[in-house]
Parts: sequence; C-alpha cells; structure tokens
Amino acid sequence: MLAPAAGTTGTPATDFHAAWVRALDALEVDVAAAEELLRTAHLAPVDEVARAAVWQPPRDLGTLPVSLRERGQALLDRQLEVARRTAEALVRSRRQLVAADALRPVRPDLPVYVDAQA
Repeated sequence: MLAPAAGTTGTPATDFHAAWVRALDALEVDVAAAEELLRTAHLAPVDEVARAAVWQPPRDLGTLPVSLRERGQALLDRQLEVARRTAEALVRSRRQLVAADALRPVRPDLPVYVDAQA
C-alpha cells in the first residue's frame, strides 16, 4: 500500500482513500498528457512520446473505494477514448506512408546499359 501523504495521520480507511485519490490524480495527469500528445503529435519530440508510453500502474492499492467509482469510471472512459484516437492516428499515419511511397519515383533494380555504338 502507498504511504500516506505527508502531514496525514488519519485512520487506515482514510489513508487508503487518500492513496487512491493520489493514484487517480497521477493517472489523470498521464491521460491529459496523452490527450495533448495526440493533439500535437507532430510537434512533440520522439523521446517525450516514448516516455509517455512507459506508464506503470501503482501496486498494492486494493480495490477502488466506492466513493471514487464515478471518478474512476470517467477516467477509464477518457483512457479508452485516447486508445481509440491513438489507433485512428496509427491508421492515418500508415495511409500517409503508403501514399508518400506511391509518389516516389520507381527506380529500376537492375542497371540499364545503353549501346552507344548502335
């Protein structure tokens, strides 16, 4: 279980609730960052995008408290929307790559010789 926030000396139940609030806060920041990356993906450095993909879920939190269920569900809905938009962005990128490849001039694989004496 996560340690209580600095300055808290509540009961185990309030510490448990506070740990979940901190976990949801952190996840909300990560989802907002992913949404922003989708919005400005062409502007973000590659290492920033790679860091966003390395998220690890917190451990030893137990089940989500009932009082945070609505917030957790809203956050899950946002995550699913980000995942859907990410998949759409990948499809668009693949289509753009195929179109760009189609516009490149075709070069023969074999050398072409011209008979200059004929």
